[in-house]
Amino acid sequence: MSRQKILVTDALPYANGKLHVGHVAGSHLPGDIYVRFQRLKGHDVLHIGGTDDHGVPITLAAGKAGVSPKDIVDRYYLLIRDNLKKLGCVFDNFSQTSRPIHHDTARSFFTRLHENGWFDNREVEQLYCSSPERFLPDRYVEGTCPHCDYDKARGDQCENCGTLLDGTQLINPRSDICDVPLKVRKSNHWYFQLSRAQKNLQEWLRSKTDWKDNVRNYCVGWFNQGLEDRPITRDLDWGIKIPLDEADGKVMYVWFEAVIGYVSSTREWAERVGEPERWKDYWYNPDCKLVHFLGKDNIVFHAILWPAMMMAHGDYVLPYNVPANEFLNIEGQKLSTSRNWAVWLDEFLEEFPPDPLRYYLGSVAPETKDSDFAWKDFQARNNNELADIYGNFINRSLTFLIRYFAGIVPAPETLNDDDEAILHILASSTKTIGLHFDQFQVRSAIREYVILGNHLNKYFNDQEPWQTRKTDTDRCAATLYVCAQAVRTLAIVMAPVLPFSTDKIWIMLNLDGNVSEQHWDTAGEPGVPSGHAVGKPEILFTKIDNNVIEAQIAKLGPPS
Repeated sequence: MSRQKILVTDALPYANGKLHVGHVAGSHLPGDIYVRFQRLKGHDVLHIGGTDDHGVPITLAAGKAGVSPKDIVDRYYLLIRDNLKKLGCVFDNFSQTSRPIHHDTARSFFTRLHENGWFDNREVEQLYCSSPERFLPDRYVEGTCPHCDYDKARGDQCENCGTLLDGTQLINPRSDICDVPLKVRKSNHWYFQLSRAQKNLQEWLRSKTDWKDNVRNYCVGWFNQGLEDRPITRDLDWGIKIPLDEADGKVMYVWFEAVIGYVSSTREWAERVGEPERWKDYWYNPDCKLVHFLGKDNIVFHAILWPAMMMAHGDYVLPYNVPANEFLNIEGQKLSTSRNWAVWLDEFLEEFPPDPLRYYLGSVAPETKDSDFAWKDFQARNNNELADIYGNFINRSLTFLIRYFAGIVPAPETLNDDDEAILHILASSTKTIGLHFDQFQVRSAIREYVILGNHLNKYFNDQEPWQTRKTDTDRCAATLYVCAQAVRTLAIVMAPVLPFSTDKIWIMLNLDGNVSEQHWDTAGEPGVPSGHAVGKPEILFTKIDNNVIEAQIAKLGPPS
């Protein structure tokens, strides 16, 4: 297979708070797993991320804290970046949309679209507060959704039904920063002519027959309603200034400029590696596969608005895939940060190693429908699968090699049908798992892990090396030779999900290099030669006691 260029992005989290497991399950973990897999396949993969630093959530957080928006975004940028690194999510570049390079990139993008005639200026009605005197951008406003009657819809979108809104559409709009009833006044704003792009977008989407149904159906719903032109400016101090003399006091709407953050972060990477124009090798390359990982609340921005913007620009490669995930609930209820019904990433990583979380979130990934994080289920997966299936097989195999063959992988005299069957399973499982990863099916890949692990433990038990070491040394040697090959296979195929643990397995095998330098297509082949000396085994996965889990459940806020 030829080496492909693949550009992978994770949705940019708002830099106004900590990450929770919903962020991880929806975007960051599936993106990292996909990147690790594609690199094992030998492809040229660039992984880009960062934080979304503009918009009303930032100014609201700054106001509550009594600091500047820049103070807020810099503080949470470091926390988000460092916790993702602890989780094992590795980026080639992790930037901020408040940096000068992003402002420059977004203004250049705006200018290109403006020159191409994609904007027009309109006088519109907007909610206004007279005490203090100011226009109220969307997220300063809350009210009842006119479509589903949800009474806490924001001025830009209803979180309950997903409908994009204008603040003036809300029933009984209100704002925490305004002491008087809201008024409606006229203001001038620039609009992106999204309606012009509908035909081209529909034709493009029809070619995406391999996209997830939830993404395609979501887009079709928008097309059926008819795309409407969207404002790209707002009245705020914090944001990217519009590069037009007549737009004084206007900044870019965050929906418009945040997605350009993927480009500016790639530009930042290119400058950091000393090749400032190299970012174009990806963004301007029609052969590059652009993949956006995100949650379902971001589908419209990445599958409709962003492609329309790139079409209007004219130079950019369009997304190869937008494998959006649904939402992750907590203990059967909708995640709520306001009442602490959440599992926070930083707190989790203080109590547990990262790989069990990566494994669990992968096994319950909300790929096609909402799924659930349950602490006792997490405990069961850790204890019954990580420890009892994989950890048990690896420890037994290497311990027997150390104890009865002085740590030297023996040369089998002959391989019987059972041996050959396991070697065949290693090869076929590698192909199956790889196909799942390539198709964004992490849950299915992990189910295949379990099937493979059960095959290997059954093989070990059926061969009874504790007996054959005394009665048939050649049979015992063949068994442990096969087991050594299986441990290597597990190290490679589980590396995208369990990077820290598989690094340890590689060290225990005493093989050259590290797991990330291997090639996926060799994972199912015998790769531990006879005569090779393995290292000392160690316990990979520690079982979690009930009292530890009960303490975590008790930390949750009140149920709804």
